[in-house]
Amino acid sequence: MKSYWCERAWLPDGVAARVLVRVDHGRIVSVSSVDTIPLGVERLYGLVLPGFANAHSHAFHRALRGRTHSGGTFWTWRDAMYELADRLTPDSYLRLARAVYAEMAVAGVTAVGEFHYLHDGGNEMAEALRQAARDAGIRITLLDACYLAGGIGEPVRGVQAKFSDGTGDAWLDRVAELRGDDNTRIGAAIHSVRAVPRDTLELVADAFPDRPLHVHLSEQPAENQACLDAYGLTPTRLLAEAGALTGRTTAVHGTHLTAEDIALLGGASSGVCLCPSTEADLADGIGPARELADAGSPLSLGSDQHAVVDLLAEARALEHGERLRTGHRGRFTQAELVGALANHAAIGWPEAGGIVVGAPCDLVSVRLDSVRTTGVEPGQVVMAATASDVSVVVSGGRVIARDGVHEALGDVPRLLGEALRPLLD
Repeated sequence: MKSYWCERAWLPDGVAARVLVRVDHGRIVSVSSVDTIPLGVERLYGLVLPGFANAHSHAFHRALRGRTHSGGTFWTWRDAMYELADRLTPDSYLRLARAVYAEMAVAGVTAVGEFHYLHDGGNEMAEALRQAARDAGIRITLLDACYLAGGIGEPVRGVQAKFSDGTGDAWLDRVAELRGDDNTRIGAAIHSVRAVPRDTLELVADAFPDRPLHVHLSEQPAENQACLDAYGLTPTRLLAEAGALTGRTTAVHGTHLTAEDIALLGGASSGVCLCPSTEADLADGIGPARELADAGSPLSLGSDQHAVVDLLAEARALEHGERLRTGHRGRFTQAELVGALANHAAIGWPEAGGIVVGAPCDLVSVRLDSVRTTGVEPGQVVMAATASDVSVVVSGGRVIARDGVHEALGDVPRLLGEALRPLLD
């Protein structure tokens, strides 16, 4: 049995001091306050938060960081992404994803939802992602995306053929071959209403009724207009009529929604994953996060294209976006922001996300003595800290990172350089 002593810990009732967390077989078996530190326990200083869930990732997009930000549009960025996708092989993707997931691990991420559409005709890419997550010590949900069209009523073209299975039935047959394990769960995704024809939406939505279902939704006004022109419906209404909005659904972005869209999502208890750094970088806009939460949509966070891998910064940007959009402060409580940071239920790990008995022991100690965090109230650390303040990361009861260095994989910048160099030369 392993034990961790936390100088301060974020518990369901708030921040508590001198907390002892006991672990057996990777799960928390007791949480208690102690006045004396027992011998032989691992000491975690600062504030210990539950492990972070990165609910929306495209691992291969990390190779675009610092190379696509100077101008253009979402659509020109997409062209650069297609060029990158065309260069990847299962081996190069394994190296890249391993480095990206290690970057997440040192930043406090203990589980990732990988929105996977780079299929290349089979499941080799998915197996590379599975292995990469295991090597990095984080859990993964493979959200295998159905991608059949290059736009509404348009065939796939060029590199998009790497994303497509040709038909919904072929997608279903391929995904059915994927098997979960102790570190991997399998989910489904509708890439978007642009990429999945209306007559296939129901098939994807119903394919795996006990697994998470994700979908890119209303990221760009052009997507909404194309859907209205083709079907006379918003993308949200189209998904609702196909039975794709349920409590296991997470809509990604949800930036340009009508009041009816918000009501449909909230009424179905469908979650929404916000990716503020990507939504800012691609000039998508600022979505109605508070209204979605008030309507009944659980919120989660993702780093999406990985222009930044810092879930603390994403949580802060969620609140700051609301302030910019409305002119009011304190739109989300600190507890709500931590809840979004640790929303593992969105990616099919509902038992995770809290420092509670029975949960996987996922702990992230955040320094309270850095240039950013010295003097902060522990309960407001999300508004000050960054990934650079993450000290120790525990995943499934095992330390996977210390002070920015991965315990098993070592120096993360070196890993990233070795993975990126062949793709960028």
